[in-house]
Amino acid sequence: MGTITTTDGTEIFYKDWGSGQPIVFSHGWPLSSDDWDAQMMFFLQHGYRVIAHDRRGHGRSTQTGNGHDMNHYAGDLAALTAHLDLHDAVHVGHSTGGGEVVRYLARHGQGRVAKAALISAVPPIMVQTEANPGGLPKKVFDDIQAQVAGHRSEFYRDLPATAFYGFNRPGVEPVEAIIQNWWRQGMMGGAKAHYDGVVAFSQTDFTEDLRKITVPVLVMHGDDDQVVPYADSAPLSAGLVQNGTLKTYPGFPHGMPTTHAEIINADLLAFLQS
Repeated sequence: MGTITTTDGTEIFYKDWGSGQPIVFSHGWPLSSDDWDAQMMFFLQHGYRVIAHDRRGHGRSTQTGNGHDMNHYAGDLAALTAHLDLHDAVHVGHSTGGGEVVRYLARHGQGRVAKAALISAVPPIMVQTEANPGGLPKKVFDDIQAQVAGHRSEFYRDLPATAFYGFNRPGVEPVEAIIQNWWRQGMMGGAKAHYDGVVAFSQTDFTEDLRKITVPVLVMHGDDDQVVPYADSAPLSAGLVQNGTLKTYPGFPHGMPTTHAEIINADLLAFLQS
């Protein structure tokens, strides 16, 4: 574990375990690198070097008041990969982290990168626009910001207990430890970062970024994702990148790296070894 300091003075916390080909994990909103525990332990045991950072304003990184946009997120990731001098890396992003990975690849080049995987990821764009009529209305995200600003702790208890992990579906038993761990991670971060991050993950258009990506990309998404709806995300992203593969998981929720870790890990491993 360690930290790097970016050009604007933000301290970014990261974990760096093991040796071998590096896998770099970018977490979702409003969580931290801890959300990758199941993946990092799995791939560490399979001989990979595993790296994950807390996004600025999240987890143990600086609760800075600015820079909570995809360009800064990608810049921080680029600074980390340069600091660690990574080569032949595989970048894996979940949800907002998928956007971070896409923007990093598009803006900072793919010379250090072998492959990428996007899991339940926000690209190409979440919000509804004239060009994206299948997106979610802006009011959805305005309401999330209002909850973050006024009732963050309560909201961070309700979201993982319902839509995030599909615990609101008939026959699905909520797992209290998973819910509490989500709340713990969320409350470690800063309210300002999380408030601004809603705009970053919902309104950033990654269409042109995706078109620039030439490395192999595995797009993994559950068709019962209640947070990033499937139809307006995964199939579009897989079609925009130059070498994309779409893998659809019937009935899986947004948080499937946690709820279905064994399946997701096995499929990621197969992709890495292919």
